[in-house]
Amino acid sequence: MITQASAQRHIEGQRPAPSPPAEPLGDLRFPALVPAHDWAALPAPVRRRFTKRLVAGESQLYGGQVTETRLTWAGWLIAQAARLIGAPLPLAAGGRAAASVAVTEDPALQGQIWTRIYQRPGRFAQVIHSVKRFAGPTGLEEYVGRGVGMALTLHVAAGALLFRSAGFYLQLGRRRVALPRALMPLDLAVTHREESGGHFSFTLQLTHRRFGELIYQRALFREMAP
Repeated sequence: MITQASAQRHIEGQRPAPSPPAEPLGDLRFPALVPAHDWAALPAPVRRRFTKRLVAGESQLYGGQVTETRLTWAGWLIAQAARLIGAPLPLAAGGRAAASVAVTEDPALQGQIWTRIYQRPGRFAQVIHSVKRFAGPTGLEEYVGRGVGMALTLHVAAGALLFRSAGFYLQLGRRRVALPRALMPLDLAVTHREESGGHFSFTLQLTHRRFGELIYQRALFREMAP
C-alpha cells in the first residue's frame, strides 16, 4: 500500500535537481571584438581579466615590474616628441624597474581609463594616462590626449591577446581627422600573454614600416587585491 508520504517522496524524486546559481554576467565588450572560437582558445585567466565587470569609478590594480626596455635612436626621438601628447611611450632604455597599472571604468569617457606608473631610479616616475574606448571604425580605440588617438584591432595569436594599431587620428572638437599613413608610418602592437606563477606580461613593440623595430618594452604583472 502506497501512503501519501511515500507518494510525495516519489514525486519529489522525479523532480529535476535545482540548477546552481548563474554566474554574474561579465563584461562582453572585448570578447565581441574577436571570433568566439578565438576567444575560447585564450587561457581562462586572460578571459577572466578582460571580462571583469567594473562599476563606474571602480578600479582594478596590477603590480609588477618592467623587465626590459629597448629604444633605437629613432625610437628615442619619437618618444621624446610624444611628450607633447602626454609621453605615452617609454622614454629611455633600461632594465628592471617597478611598475603598476590601474584600470578604471568611466562611462563619461565611454570606456576604461588605463593609468600606468613606471618607476625611474633617481627620477620622478613616468605616469601614462590613456582611455580605451569601445568606439570608432574598428570598435576599439585608444585616446592618449591632446586630441590624439589611434584605432585598434583585437586578435588572438599563439594563445595571447594582441592589440594592433589600425590608424592614427586627430580629434578636433566633434570632428575626427584620420592621419595619412604616409605621415604616420608606424605600427604599434601590444601583446597580453599569460605567464607562470599567476603572472601575465604586456609586451609593447613600435615598428617603422621601413626601419623595423624602434621601441620594445616587456613588463610582468599580477593582479592585486582591491
